[in-house]
Amino acid sequence: MKQTIRTLLAKHGNLPVSIDDVADGADLYDAGLSSFASVQVMLALEEEFDIEFPEHLLNRKSFSSIDAIDAALTEILKEQAA
Repeated sequence: MKQTIRTLLAKHGNLPVSIDDVADGADLYDAGLSSFASVQVMLALEEEFDIEFPEHLLNRKSFSSIDAIDAALTEILKEQAA
């Protein structure tokens, strides 16, 4: 799942650095992710995984790192499967 997140970040995140140079736990906002780009990434994730982010996950923390995005997606997918 993290590779898919990285691919979508590379395509929609408009980061000034290569996503390959960003560690899973690194702060994406420090790496140059803007609020607008985080929305674009969120929309791409929703389309890719056929999900919808619930309101409680629509915050800066959920998109602060690849690990955080992975955790949010895992939570959504578990709830969807239940």
